[in-house]
Amino acid sequence: MPTKQKLSSRVIDETDKKILMILQKDGRAQLKEISKKVHLSIDSVHKRIKEMQRKKVFSSTILIDPRVIGYPLIADIKIKLKNISNEERNKFIEYLQKHERITELLAIMGDYDFTCVLIAKDSNEFEEISTGIRQKFKELISEWKAILVLKTYKFEEYNLI
Repeated sequence: MPTKQKLSSRVIDETDKKILMILQKDGRAQLKEISKKVHLSIDSVHKRIKEMQRKKVFSSTILIDPRVIGYPLIADIKIKLKNISNEERNKFIEYLQKHERITELLAIMGDYDFTCVLIAKDSNEFEEISTGIRQKFKELISEWKAILVLKTYKFEEYNLI
């Protein structure tokens, strides 16, 4: 007869997935509500949530719609770098990570090295930011392809069950 793995030693199980699905739909769901849906005690649900957070399965956050807060221009930018040193690459990454208008930065595989999301108040601000980054790193960037995001239909939603 198999023994159950300790909470701290396993990744996630089906009950954890159900908890994640509930929290994904409503991040403010109460422990009492979640415990009823997954048929566990409030304490057990709380321990599972804390353990998943400790393991960085998820983090508590809010999703902000940039258009609603005054940034209607959203661009997905694909960036290809030249053959550069790790130090130069790390400086580029750090700069984009700290940039207040870059909301996402992902290393990707394929024709480009990075994709990032840049938000701006208008096309003038977008051009100013885009040109500033491209000029600052002109020795590193070999390609820069900006794609305007018209509408978001789905964002960060996972079906775990």
